[in-house]
Amino acid sequence: MFRLLSVLLLTFLMAQTAVAQSSEAEAPAPAPADRAQTGGATTLEDIMARQRGEQVDDSYRSDNTGQGNAEGLLGQLGTRGVASDSDVYRALRYGSADVTVSSKGPAAGVLIQDGGMWWLNFRTGPLREYGSYIIGGMLVILLLFFLIRGKIRIDGEKTGRTVTRFGGFERFGHWLFAGSFLILGITGLLTLYGRDFLIPIFGKEGFAMIAQGCKWLHNNLAWAFMLGLIIVTVNWISHNIPNRVDLKWLAAGGGLFTKGSHPPAKKFNAGQKIIFWLCILLGVSISLSGLSLLFPFEMPLFAKTFSIANATGIPQMLGLNLPVQMSPQEEMQYAQVWHVMVAYAFIAIILAHIYLGSVGMEGAFDAMGTGEVEEQWAREHHSLWLEEVQAKEASEGAASPAE
Repeated sequence: MFRLLSVLLLTFLMAQTAVAQSSEAEAPAPAPADRAQTGGATTLEDIMARQRGEQVDDSYRSDNTGQGNAEGLLGQLGTRGVASDSDVYRALRYGSADVTVSSKGPAAGVLIQDGGMWWLNFRTGPLREYGSYIIGGMLVILLLFFLIRGKIRIDGEKTGRTVTRFGGFERFGHWLFAGSFLILGITGLLTLYGRDFLIPIFGKEGFAMIAQGCKWLHNNLAWAFMLGLIIVTVNWISHNIPNRVDLKWLAAGGGLFTKGSHPPAKKFNAGQKIIFWLCILLGVSISLSGLSLLFPFEMPLFAKTFSIANATGIPQMLGLNLPVQMSPQEEMQYAQVWHVMVAYAFIAIILAHIYLGSVGMEGAFDAMGTGEVEEQWAREHHSLWLEEVQAKEASEGAASPAE
């Protein structure tokens, strides 16, 4: 069910691109170009048309791959005979080359994957564009919230007493999960945007070193992220089950928009529970797609998932027919697109969490910094949890003298 929901979301987000591509495919074929002056080769108009995004009839290339009908020219091109490099690459691209592959790897027979252009165009176009809107929009929202609401202060008088909110193992799991995510997010964004911003500063060789370092960190810190995800889930899942108290908290907006408003909450309020379950859902999803990228031959995810999605009939309603047989390259392309889409949503959510856990709320950082929080802070933000803690301490204190 989880995989089905994931692919349906991917289907909806890619529908607009697919419709545009379908419209282009249905457009009338352009008139044959006059290539007499170029001897049948690419013309300037061909190049300009591609840059404008227009459809170009490339039969002059696909039907001219240097295979046969050139016996009279034999030997004129040195050791390659009548086959130039361009001829060879065209033959490989259009599937007319006679190729013998010595390697027996799963992807050995795919030398040029021309079908991957949709992935390149989507990755460098809509994916980055709308992803930038998501992250930029969240930053703008947080800035406006800070300017309007300001820092959420402790309203009552501080007691000087502290309450243990999180133990050492809880904080270890949190910081392992959070710290690895921050590095993964930064290295991922540098990989996605780095060519545009880092090459002008460090040059191509400098960027190559940075990109290689980002790749190494991203691949290896993924294991720390997944371990942190497991620890966080085990530690807190029992405290994040929704209840009626959460409805009251949500109805009051959590007191975030009104000074002096402090709706009751247990160890985690409704807002924190939403963040928790989103982190679990997105964490599992991004981990699965990441593992598929690390092990594309062992963990192909999308062909089988698309088969299930097609059986529902929803993709067909959107004018899509999702492929059910894919090469390893195609599996990696779909996994990479989904990985980045989930990452954008994840980063936006974590930005809001970081804001409220640091500059946005007085005393909140202490919960994960030292594990101890001011008693008045606990009374205002987690009153029901504080009552439970104090009742437990009182019962333990009453039992101690009898022992």
